[in-house]
Amino acid sequence: MKKSILGSGIALALALAGCAAPPAATTTGPGSGTAPSTAPSSDFLACMVSDEGGFDDKSFNETSYKGLQDAAKQLGVKTKEVQSQTPSDYAKNVQAMVDAKCNIIVTVGFALGDATLAAAKANPNVDFAIVDFAFTDANGKDNSAPNSKGLTFDTAQPSFLAGYLAASISKTGTVGTYGGAPYPTVTIFMDGYAQGVEYYNKTKSKNVKVVGWDRATKQGTFIPGNKFSDVAGGKQLAQNLVSQGADVLLPVAGPASEGGLQVAQESGGKVVSMWVDTDGVLSMPKYKAVIPTSVGKAMDVAVLEAIKASKENTFDNKLYVGTLANKGVYLAPFHEFESKIPAETKAELEKLTADIIAGTVKVGS
Repeated sequence: MKKSILGSGIALALALAGCAAPPAATTTGPGSGTAPSTAPSSDFLACMVSDEGGFDDKSFNETSYKGLQDAAKQLGVKTKEVQSQTPSDYAKNVQAMVDAKCNIIVTVGFALGDATLAAAKANPNVDFAIVDFAFTDANGKDNSAPNSKGLTFDTAQPSFLAGYLAASISKTGTVGTYGGAPYPTVTIFMDGYAQGVEYYNKTKSKNVKVVGWDRATKQGTFIPGNKFSDVAGGKQLAQNLVSQGADVLLPVAGPASEGGLQVAQESGGKVVSMWVDTDGVLSMPKYKAVIPTSVGKAMDVAVLEAIKASKENTFDNKLYVGTLANKGVYLAPFHEFESKIPAETKAELEKLTADIIAGTVKVGS
């Protein structure tokens, strides 16, 4: 991300806390083989396994895949990747990368957690990193292997900001959200979004309602069959939320989030829809007119750093958590909505960002 919120984005507030803005998300689709390198070539082999969304999902997998590409360019490593079509592919695809003699295998997505940990324990000489999964049991006890590392992101923080913004721009007094599946890495967005709306209501004496997620019961609206690839299913859920009065949406469903963008685009300006994981205006430019902002995760940077550590023999199993403070998560620029967001709201978002980083505003996750 390259600009401040007063001029499009949240970088100014981050700078106040001693942090620069995170890099912009990739806008290109995956290629094949090793990307052109700007570093001396190496025999080190870095590999990646996608979840069922695939590397061209314009969101979660694609941003993670950019980290693999960046490793090829910046570190000179060789790369190999495999795309999963269904959940039944996960374990066999991870094993295929083990068989390919990869030095590090990066898996993408909470759903690959069990397959990744099993492979790590069975192959102690291979490093494993996984995006959006913490190797902990139900009691929070560390369950990682010495060669396995979780790359997680506290997306409740920027989602809080997105919820505050959504409440401030809603004309109907109702905003909505839906998810791809009730995974913790999905509901954390929804929970943060609802908290941001609650904070807006408290500080502004308003009563903006959230549909699609209930913080008290932890119940919400999800794609039938947990199909992140089901764009039509996502569109139906978005239409359902709009029928309940929602005019600002936050879909958290990978490719199925495009259904929310479609509903917004077809609404004639009555509905807008945010994006997650990447800056949606960059990754989904045909919908730029209906995307007020996005909740981003610098997964590419986390993946690159994990590969670098493995190559340099400094890899460890300490959990990585991306936050506003360390630039691992961010609220994207306003782009087409820059002139539509009041200066007062921008200033409030800057202050909230600084307060979240300082810990004076608590965001649960």
